[in-house]
Amino acid sequence: MKNTNSVPLAQQAPEKANKPTHEHNHSKAPEESLLQIYWRLWLSLAILIGFLLLTFVLSYELTQPVEIGLMVAAYLLAGYPTLERAFRAIKRGDFFNEFTLMSIATLGAFYIGEYSEGVAVMVFYEIGELFQSLAVNRSKRSIKALLDIRPDSVTVVRNGNHQIIHPSDAAIGEMIMVKAGEKIALDGTLLTQKATFNTSALTGESRPDTKHAGDAVLAGMINLETVIEMQVSTAFKDSKLSRILSMVQDATARKAPTQLFISRFAKVYTPIVFFLALSVILFPFFFVDTYQFKEWLYRGMVFLVIACPCALTVSIPLGYFGGIGLASRHGILVKGSNFLDVMTELTTVVSDKTGTLTQGVFKVQEIKTSLDEQEFIQTVAALEKSSTHPIAKAIVEYAHEKTQTPHVEKVEEVAGQGLKGIVAGKTVLCGNLKLLQKFNITYPTELEQIVDTIVAVGIDNQYVGYLTIADEVKDDAAQTVADLKKLGIETIMLSGDKTAVVQKIADQLHISTAYGDLLPEDKVQKVQELKNAGKRIAFVGDGVNDAPVVALADAGIAMGGLGSDATIETADIVIQNDQPSRIVVAIKIGKLTKQVVWQNIILAMGVKIAVMALGAGGVANLWEAVFADVGVALLAILNAYRIQSKTLS
Repeated sequence: MKNTNSVPLAQQAPEKANKPTHEHNHSKAPEESLLQIYWRLWLSLAILIGFLLLTFVLSYELTQPVEIGLMVAAYLLAGYPTLERAFRAIKRGDFFNEFTLMSIATLGAFYIGEYSEGVAVMVFYEIGELFQSLAVNRSKRSIKALLDIRPDSVTVVRNGNHQIIHPSDAAIGEMIMVKAGEKIALDGTLLTQKATFNTSALTGESRPDTKHAGDAVLAGMINLETVIEMQVSTAFKDSKLSRILSMVQDATARKAPTQLFISRFAKVYTPIVFFLALSVILFPFFFVDTYQFKEWLYRGMVFLVIACPCALTVSIPLGYFGGIGLASRHGILVKGSNFLDVMTELTTVVSDKTGTLTQGVFKVQEIKTSLDEQEFIQTVAALEKSSTHPIAKAIVEYAHEKTQTPHVEKVEEVAGQGLKGIVAGKTVLCGNLKLLQKFNITYPTELEQIVDTIVAVGIDNQYVGYLTIADEVKDDAAQTVADLKKLGIETIMLSGDKTAVVQKIADQLHISTAYGDLLPEDKVQKVQELKNAGKRIAFVGDGVNDAPVVALADAGIAMGGLGSDATIETADIVIQNDQPSRIVVAIKIGKLTKQVVWQNIILAMGVKIAVMALGAGGVANLWEAVFADVGVALLAILNAYRIQSKTLS
């Protein structure tokens, strides 16, 4: 699903960013230098305004050679970038493009003696290009700004000495020190007893997050209080922050169907309007008795100017950039504008339970065992240490408060059922009742009546007891389900937890359809059945076992705070703060973006068709054509800006 051909922004060579091509590449130049780059344009505009003031305000008539000289100078100053792009495009065999159209139209105006109008067309066209450049830069700013949150230095402790190095030079296992107010540069494990962090760069949450010794801390977090020490667990290029930045940078390379349609449309549209303009100039010769080439050439030039497709080709991607930027500001990473479109077409949201609709923060509630309770919890915790599942973490945390856990070996995960391993020479099974059934271990039938999550334990093929674990529904989960229902979207819950627990949570959240006791392949089968029924599916999950079904869905959504790396990499959309309500926000952003994009398409095409007809009929002149073209482009840009100014909840 990733676009491996896209080049990260940080790796693009500066000289390439400023090098003009047949695209609107000048938008990649640093924004502060755009006005300097366009100094020729401002000088040309000054010459044009001075000429118009002399001629129409002061009624001072210049001699023809002086007028031509001034206008040629102004034209070349303003039009050099466009003429150069047109020339390069023609050399490549690409004759039908907006630069060629604009060059032909303005040179045609000079041919018939309309010098000031030819200059005006080029000047205002380039001003429109400048505004488009500024608009595209602004729309990408919130995305590119993420690059600034990755620190470029880290203090590593080597042989008792503190050395400042680049994060990429730090090795896994090394200890680094982070001062108060500094950003963490690498993923790792906290060694200091306790610390508080600002995690907004990763999750969008402004509320500080307190971590304790042994907890994971991630690159991009800001240490708020005291100097801390941590052990590096992940290479710089593999940190969660680095992967997030890569995802966001790649997002601009994935085009929505509307963008792809406009790109294909422009390739067909441009040669059609060129030949229509040629027809406007030549065909009247056969039907109009008073045909004058100069008059009909002028009409053809007006037709070409207004037909320029730049308002479409720039305002459409600009709208999608705005949507991706708005999502980013709401803690939602959208890995391509195509997924914004998909979110507008959803009929069903299928969700995992644990860590998605529930907190995923479990507590041991009850222990029943035929063994000594301390021995029992020691054994279970030793095995569960090998798992990253929230239930396993709850058991390990509970055991840590009680006593130390023994050594474990030969741990195997039984997908969707639990763990098997050898603890102190004994074969231990920890998991759901299916695990005991799989290994033909008998257990009391009343265990099947327990509603809460249960971890059953077998040692050397004998049932020895169980633990019950409790989870809590996320604060915004019920409201999310209600909001999705208002949007006409059905919510379905799939879980590997037992059906009684799943149904209990479903009743709390008013979810009418829920399935429990599912293995990863069962989830895939359920989603495939929904897709076969013609539904447009978004699947929301966080565990590594959710990765296959996330990949299968039309829109795969991962909870990015606690989610597994595999799921986050596979997902199309990542919710950084783990709030299910962001699903609704993502849908709203998709709908807003699509609405603005289609408004721009209708506006641009409507005005162009009207003014092209007026130009062919001799009603509109070049001045009106250029103001209509630039005006439409600016209106489309302002409309796209509306996306970035929105605040959704």
